[in-house]
Amino acid sequence: MKSAKILITAICILAGFILITPTLVLAQEEDAEARNESTELEEITVTARKRVENLQEVALSVSAMGTKEIETAFATDVRDLIYISPNTVLDDTNQGPGGVAAAYIRGIGVSEVEKNFDPAVGVVIDGIFRGTMTGSIERAIDLERMEVARGPQGTLFGRNTIGGVIIMERTKPTMEFGGKVRASYGNYDTSVVDGIINFGNGDTFGVKLSGAYRNQDEGFYTNLNTGRKDGQYKYTSGGINVLWAPTQGLELEWTYLAERTDQDSPPLLNAGQPGQLFCDLFGWCSPNIETPVSGDRYDILRECGDGATIPIPDPDIPWVPPGYEAPTDCDDATFDADTNQLEARWDINDDYRIDYIGGIWETEETVVNDWDAVTDVLFHTDRPSEYEQTTHELRLTYDAGGKLAYTVGGYYWDSEYEIRLRSYIGFAVPGIVLDLPQTTKQTSKSKALFFEGDYSFNDAWTLTLGGRWTEDKKTTDQSGITVGAANAKWDEFTPKVALKYTIDDASMIYGLYSNGYRAGGFNGRVDSVETATIPYDPETVDNYELGYRSEWADRTVIFNATVFYMDYQDKQEEIQQPSETSGTGQVTRVVNAASATIKGAEFELMWLPTEGLTIRSNLGLLDASYDDFLVNTGTTDDPVITDFSGLDFRRAPETTFSIDGSYEWAVGAGQMLIRAGWRYLGAHEVDFANKPELHNKSQNLIDGSINYYYGDWYFSLFGRNLGGEDGYQIGFDVAGLWSYAAPRAPRTYGLEVGFRF
Repeated sequence: MKSAKILITAICILAGFILITPTLVLAQEEDAEARNESTELEEITVTARKRVENLQEVALSVSAMGTKEIETAFATDVRDLIYISPNTVLDDTNQGPGGVAAAYIRGIGVSEVEKNFDPAVGVVIDGIFRGTMTGSIERAIDLERMEVARGPQGTLFGRNTIGGVIIMERTKPTMEFGGKVRASYGNYDTSVVDGIINFGNGDTFGVKLSGAYRNQDEGFYTNLNTGRKDGQYKYTSGGINVLWAPTQGLELEWTYLAERTDQDSPPLLNAGQPGQLFCDLFGWCSPNIETPVSGDRYDILRECGDGATIPIPDPDIPWVPPGYEAPTDCDDATFDADTNQLEARWDINDDYRIDYIGGIWETEETVVNDWDAVTDVLFHTDRPSEYEQTTHELRLTYDAGGKLAYTVGGYYWDSEYEIRLRSYIGFAVPGIVLDLPQTTKQTSKSKALFFEGDYSFNDAWTLTLGGRWTEDKKTTDQSGITVGAANAKWDEFTPKVALKYTIDDASMIYGLYSNGYRAGGFNGRVDSVETATIPYDPETVDNYELGYRSEWADRTVIFNATVFYMDYQDKQEEIQQPSETSGTGQVTRVVNAASATIKGAEFELMWLPTEGLTIRSNLGLLDASYDDFLVNTGTTDDPVITDFSGLDFRRAPETTFSIDGSYEWAVGAGQMLIRAGWRYLGAHEVDFANKPELHNKSQNLIDGSINYYYGDWYFSLFGRNLGGEDGYQIGFDVAGLWSYAAPRAPRTYGLEVGFRF
């Protein structure tokens, strides 16, 4: 029924647009002629195929935005920019410091803090794929462009991008003196200062220095136990970017960026219900399914120190392990990240180009989590960890302006991480908090060969063929309550084929088949040798897509439409379930769902109705459902087969919609620009089990800004989430013990001043 509804709606929208467009076009052309003015939308270029191309000529579902649009959005991070793409949801799971991304495209994504879970939606920053969700909510500082490519990107991006990829590019050194600085102050005592400065010889050498400081001295949450405003954080970064062009056609670029975050551990809410242990036995029950135990989504009850009603024991108790230090500070989480990156771009001649990009990304974090989110110490963890990834990619591109153009290359990946987890369990033995240590060490190595090429039979027809062979090797080493070690290897070939027909200079249609693959792996949370050493399998997606791209009225209207069908096999799912051997009473396992089907439609519109006024809108329609999902929720000796096929996908609303408009006009000696945006998220789940207390109703997210530009200065008043939506970004039902959740940021606003030189 939902599939038919989506198809009918899609057909109606497309038919309606085709019928109304000639009238709009004619009227707009007449108006422009009467005013004797020419207006045209700026050409949008994308790099989603590892080369710069006109967005309207690419046989791919991709949305993009440039520098000016990013700046006028006054985004804190990438979550404030994701509205450009239909069928896309990006949340912070509030599970750890530094921002833990839950990125979903067309219902495909991962919502986990553990680094053994590979992302299903790739986040690529300056050409480097981030191999962990932690740290992937990129700050919106010095961004030059952002793109969202939907559907499997298994050819050129390859590694685990079965849902799509979010691509962000920072500015390059200009080789000339100049720069910009901006400062803002907002509610919740939030101060921001950042800037860049460029210098060089104007021809062969350039340096860009960057720095950023963001300090929020008041958190969004009132702690009812302490009166403190929890959720405070401070972020600082500094970077250097060196560009050297020693000879014609050759560029070498080196980047170093240091980022430091000091913050409270992300606050959570207890949404416990009758039938869950923490409610029935300890009395921590929510008043209803929409309200947490604390009574408000921005009031919290966490307690990590001496005020806890079931305190963590002192180190001098005999059974406490040697060197024990009770983790009693939830207000001292840290996330440090260092990026080293080298790029070489060599235009051998007019036809051939070689690109190399290599990078090392290292992170170190400390955090004490109060997962139970109440005054008792029922389930806390101490989670210090380190992560490091090294990547190398080499590409050869051929484009002589003729019938054939292609890219071939190789890719190598090496990552490792260690987490020294200590779980503090206060519900198992009355009046005692158990200290349960578990250390996880895992490594991942991947290598790939890839190609993608276009062949134009004539001016109308172009065939694209591509493929990627990938081999993944992973190891795990567990010590603590559970001891075990293992390794595994997988390989896969992911093909792509597309056929594009150019109708005329302003429109084209295409058909696309692409395949995506995400490697298997080992559980990071374990309760037995079996769960520690038996890997879960890879998952694959077959994507079938039809697209239409068009420009109207001398490029004052751009309308794009896409319909897609996706066959999802061996889908990996993180399931929380009871455990008799874990010591915590629960365990998170990864299992492979048998199959699922995803289908839908996407529409995008950009319109320049008059000079100075720009409107961008998109609509996403989605139907994501399991076909067959049977899981053993018992044990090997006592299996209990449960059918989860009726559950809804997480972060897969049936409808997403956004409309964003900006209007610019002369005022005095400067320019005034007003921008407003509305994003609609349909009702959706953030919890695997679809618990009613964690369900999100539909949401309307409104933001806007008023800006005045005077010479090299600008002055702005901005606001985000002006309607005060408090929907949950994350929600987990923890194996019948309790449910926890965290809302999105409330209404924020502020003033910003910027200067360019």
